[in-house]
Amino acid sequence: MSQPLIDPFERAISYLRVSVTDRCDFRCVYCMSENMTFLPKKELLTLEELDRLCSTFVRLGVQKLRITGGEPLVRRGIMTYFDAMSRHLESGALKELTLTTNGSQLEKYADDLAACGVKRINISLDTLDEAKFAEITRWGRLPQVIKGIDAAQKAGLRVKINTVALKGFNEDELFPLIDWCASRDMDLTFIEVMPMGDIGNENRLGQYWSLKDMRKTIGERFTMTDLAERTGGPARYIRLEETGQKIGFITPLTHNFCESCNRVRITCTGEIYTCLGQEGKSDLRAPLRAYPDTDFPLEEAIRAAIALKPKGHDFDYSRQELGGQMTRHMSHTGG
Repeated sequence: MSQPLIDPFERAISYLRVSVTDRCDFRCVYCMSENMTFLPKKELLTLEELDRLCSTFVRLGVQKLRITGGEPLVRRGIMTYFDAMSRHLESGALKELTLTTNGSQLEKYADDLAACGVKRINISLDTLDEAKFAEITRWGRLPQVIKGIDAAQKAGLRVKINTVALKGFNEDELFPLIDWCASRDMDLTFIEVMPMGDIGNENRLGQYWSLKDMRKTIGERFTMTDLAERTGGPARYIRLEETGQKIGFITPLTHNFCESCNRVRITCTGEIYTCLGQEGKSDLRAPLRAYPDTDFPLEEAIRAAIALKPKGHDFDYSRQELGGQMTRHMSHTGG
């Protein structure tokens, strides 16, 4: 076994998030503009390159692999990649293989995902109102996503709903979302909107709904108990004592979770971002393609990138301006 990946602040890197495509069948207003220009396909890593890259990370100690996009399930042939990654689950080197999806393709792929060893998935869903769903996703249709959730649960996948908290949009659905998830035995995590990418006429600052305020509102109806558990991600969890339900909060703006960061992100073009909220990146595609017969240069490039991992990010709304705003779209980095 090669030496594990340790960053300059003694954090072991055990969680890899990989974007397999920048394309998506939705155009969510906080994620991308309506008329996106996507990358030329030749710039994207092939499925074989993604296999080799992820396998190298697994060899270096990564135990959790999350597949993202864009929408990962719109990538042609993507199930061959999931099938390839399942060998690392079978060997025990990889503890979890999972994905974040908008749910649009789950009716088609849920059984295949389960067969590849995927046990739980995150589904992005910001509203239960069909008209509002069509508005915020621009191209999405809620019934299609609900069918996908049905298929995922039928296939035995544990579903967690991720909801971006958007001021003036889904504030009035806080308790309906909580009740709906409880009725279907699904976990629920709320996420503060992050200042990433040019999204045209949308007002990022105007979208911001502090989860600190949300917690106060939840506390007016439920008894909340803070939980110590972590799932390898940035969420902090509470239990609602009246229902036993688990609710997560991802709060990069009101609570900086960087001190325990154990993850890095790979874009669909082979760039590694060691922090979601910093522009610093390194190129892994070049050594991957220049040395097809040996992984040593790739491994060295990975270690060099990890050595540059910063202590934390700079997201900040406190001065009523977009401090630390990223120029790249969330769909490019993979969330």
